[in-house]
Amino acid sequence: MRVVVTGATTGLGRAMAAALTAAGARVVVTGRNRERAEATARELGQAAVGLGLDVRDEQSVAVLVDAVCDRFGCIDMLVNNAGIGMRTVNPNFLTEPQPFWKVPPHGFRDVIDTKMTGVFLVARAVAPLMLDAGSGRIVNISMNTRTMTLPGFVPYGPAGAGVEALSRIMAVDLAGTPVTVNMLLPGGATATGMVPGHISPEVRAGLLDSSIMGPPIVWLASAAAKDVHDERIIATEFDDWLARRTQV
Repeated sequence: MRVVVTGATTGLGRAMAAALTAAGARVVVTGRNRERAEATARELGQAAVGLGLDVRDEQSVAVLVDAVCDRFGCIDMLVNNAGIGMRTVNPNFLTEPQPFWKVPPHGFRDVIDTKMTGVFLVARAVAPLMLDAGSGRIVNISMNTRTMTLPGFVPYGPAGAGVEALSRIMAVDLAGTPVTVNMLLPGGATATGMVPGHISPEVRAGLLDSSIMGPPIVWLASAAAKDVHDERIIATEFDDWLARRTQV
């Protein structure tokens, strides 16, 4: 399995890349900073390679896809994880939420472009290659529905809602083809760089570990998930979801 994980130098992306490499996949770790991507790949082992990628830029996406295809021949799975959080527009978003009219336009655009436009641009470049190859899996990383509408969460919440709507349309467009589209989300706030460092010990103790994304993403890369399409999988509920699916 040849996998590209966007935004894989930290947090959820790194955890998924680590789980996939441990499961035997060849993983392309991407990030805006090529050196960080390369360093992360070295830490993950010989099955990983680090490449620079700005998901907001279609030329950067094209260069990345060409480089991966030259190196590995094809892309079997795309994990659209790249995103930036509320800290970029309001460092105190948890304790001092700001109304939408105080969000700087450049901050709004950067979050939307990285999360939602990034999903579109990378999937747009990869899907035709998967169709030509006769197989492929796209997994878009989403967030809790409640997070999408929390006060003070513009533009992070709307970006997540946009990813979900886009994912549903992508799934419809690819229905009946050998390429699948699914969504995966943690199921709660996770201990990543998107969470402010000054939160209370009580709040920090309740954060999910990023490794919770490992089992579901490895399963989605497995033969068992070959025909799974248009599903919204919550990592904290994955075992129960899988058990129900197995019983059907």
